[in-house]
Amino acid sequence: MMDDIIREDIKKIKSAVKGEAFEGKKILVTGGAGFIGSWLGDVLVDFGADVVVVDDLSAGRLKNIDHLMKNPKFKLVKVDVCAFKSKEKCDVILHMAGYASPDEYMVHPIETLQTSAVGTENMAELARKNDATLLFASTSEVYGDAEVVPTPESYWGKVNPIGPRSCYDEGKRFAEALLVAYHKQYGLDVKIPRIFNSYGPRLREDGSYGRAMSRFILQALTDQPITVYGDGKQTRSFCYITDTMTGLLLLTANEKAKGEVVNLGSAQEVTILELAEKIKEVTKCKSSVTFHPLPKDDPKRRCPDTSKLEKVVGWKPDVSFKEGLKRTIAWFSQNK
Repeated sequence: MMDDIIREDIKKIKSAVKGEAFEGKKILVTGGAGFIGSWLGDVLVDFGADVVVVDDLSAGRLKNIDHLMKNPKFKLVKVDVCAFKSKEKCDVILHMAGYASPDEYMVHPIETLQTSAVGTENMAELARKNDATLLFASTSEVYGDAEVVPTPESYWGKVNPIGPRSCYDEGKRFAEALLVAYHKQYGLDVKIPRIFNSYGPRLREDGSYGRAMSRFILQALTDQPITVYGDGKQTRSFCYITDTMTGLLLLTANEKAKGEVVNLGSAQEVTILELAEKIKEVTKCKSSVTFHPLPKDDPKRRCPDTSKLEKVVGWKPDVSFKEGLKRTIAWFSQNK
């Protein structure tokens, strides 16, 4: 799945990141057929890296990477990250695998926990044996229903350990603890970005509750009611994919970031109702907004303090919410 909008965005990412850090490197991307993982594959192959994607396609989509399948610098290994084995040398591991939407991980709680626990241990051992850099895609969900907003990395979180979201939240928290332990005990080069809501082309649109951004866009483009859960006053911080990608790649390549945990996301808070209204405005749709019961343990606010990432790698988001939304809607309009 490649088009002009994605090509333009890849060009923007490459202009913000020095490709020399990845050229000629052997890079393993777990979950590489997913939303963020597939973008990593595109950019890294363009940088001249040899990319191996590990994905069982339970959450990822083959169409996200089909244009790369004949590229000699790209290979897909269709297997669960928990079971992946390899004797080939790798320089960098980008561990992105996992169910990222409540609609998915609540249906697959055991698999979700196993990916974060067993899968992460598997990748940590592979990185240790290869003396490789390991970047793990953590999440803002480790903060739970945060009481401190904007939320710094020093905040320990407010998470229900046995609630409906615990398989995802606590799985990611365990993976962080495991990788920090590998860093302390073995000196493993780990980087842990806590990713806040990222959006853009290739974001999955299915699911009744998760991925409000893509769901609202699809509903607007087809003049269906826009389904808001709760009163819509809960907030999220939406970071366009080019900014997310730039942050991930700068973090991976930066020696100062070894062992660091950092927030990665936009510092602009947007209510879910504001998101719905803005999408209606851009699409000029006739959709009504309908309200539905809020699921248990849904976080009230999400907004990161990104000052640490700015200090460590010099990263700041470059794409405004308005611009990113227009590009995302244009992409969905072309591909709906």
